[in-house]
Amino acid sequence: MKIGYARVSTTDQNLEIQLQELKKAGCEKIYKEKVSGTHLKRPELLRMLDHLRKDDQVIVWKLDRLARSTRDLLAICDQIAESKANFRSLSETWADTTTPGGKMILTVFAGIAEFERELIVERTSSGRQAAQKRGVRFGRPPKLDSNQIGAIKSLLEKGNSVKEVAKIFKAHPATIYRFLTK
Repeated sequence: MKIGYARVSTTDQNLEIQLQELKKAGCEKIYKEKVSGTHLKRPELLRMLDHLRKDDQVIVWKLDRLARSTRDLLAICDQIAESKANFRSLSETWADTTTPGGKMILTVFAGIAEFERELIVERTSSGRQAAQKRGVRFGRPPKLDSNQIGAIKSLLEKGNSVKEVAKIFKAHPATIYRFLTK
């Protein structure tokens, strides 16, 4: 079955051109949405992806109607492929997984996107390690400073309970225990 997906970003935009082109392409069912592509929750897109069957073909007028980035496009195409369905864009003829060339191009894009993700992870990791060597601490700032920790230990040695000490320092008892084990 040929299934169309049409989307416009705002309610005052019109779906008519997309609907005409999708009908001309032979779409038997068309999912329509009036929501920004930046929204992660696009109910009609999700409904369409849930209803895909083997050998269905998802058709869009233009790629930007389906996805806002290469990463989004590849993620959606992966979901389509998991359903054993195909994908085709009417305006970008190279984006057609029903042809060997279209499959190859999307595979190359997927490889480039994966490479880019790995580079980002590598740069982030290197930056984090360099910052740690410079003494930068990551995570939440400590609840208590060294003077407070000394006072806590002193109060506990004098017989105060952890619960009492936690109340004095406006901290959770688990916080007090955490500093005792350091």
